[in-house]
Amino acid sequence: MNETPERWSKASVYPDMWADPAEDPRNTGNVSPDGELATLLDYINDYRLTLRLKCEGLDPAQLALRSVPPSTMSLLGIVRHLAEVERDWRSWVKPDEREPKLYGAGDAAFEEASAEQALVAAAFADLAREQEATDALLAEYPDLGERVGKIGIAVRELWVHRVEEYARHCGHADLLRERIDGRVGQ
Repeated sequence: MNETPERWSKASVYPDMWADPAEDPRNTGNVSPDGELATLLDYINDYRLTLRLKCEGLDPAQLALRSVPPSTMSLLGIVRHLAEVERDWRSWVKPDEREPKLYGAGDAAFEEASAEQALVAAAFADLAREQEATDALLAEYPDLGERVGKIGIAVRELWVHRVEEYARHCGHADLLRERIDGRVGQ
């Protein structure tokens, strides 16, 4: 990408936001959920939706566009990385059931994220499948203080780590999307 895109927003009320509050699917207008687990679920679902919004409307070349050299980060790479991470978190709970890497060793999730429609479709399908599997496993542990796995990690820590991972990468996604087409993040 040689040109610097002009910054833009779909919002008209707040021009520095992704969308007007009334049109933002993350703004449900509901009060915050009661309870720790419900709050964690609410946050993880909002961050997952945010990532999908940041990727929405982009073609494979845009999704695979890397940030700045030497970084291998792209929106597609983030989607693939998060699928890999969701899979890995399950091994923290059940280390004897470790599944093989989805994309290969090291940073292959980022390094091999290329502008191919089939690869894009597979990445989003992988992410949805891995999220569903991790959600199902963690649902078996409603006591957030329960310690699991060989190292005895608290289920709460796994949930908080998930929220942190998505939040961090949604920040990256804001910058990547703005670099691609100028759309500002929120």
